[in-house]
Amino acid sequence: MANVLVVTSKVKKFIKDASGCNTSAETVDVLSKAVEELCKKGIESAKADGRKTVMARDIVIDHL
Repeated sequence: MANVLVVTSKVKKFIKDASGCNTSAETVDVLSKAVEELCKKGIESAKADGRKTVMARDIVIDHL
């Protein structure tokens, strides 16, 4: 399991409230990995621009 970068209870509540569905533990793992990858890409973008601050514009979510 990767570092948990999302609040499990919040994710489960959101999914339950939005759909009535339950959430598997693997879902939280996948979401945490996705957040980790977004952060890594944001870091790369900030460094490429010569900044030490990751900004919203550095986080690109392609499939939303």
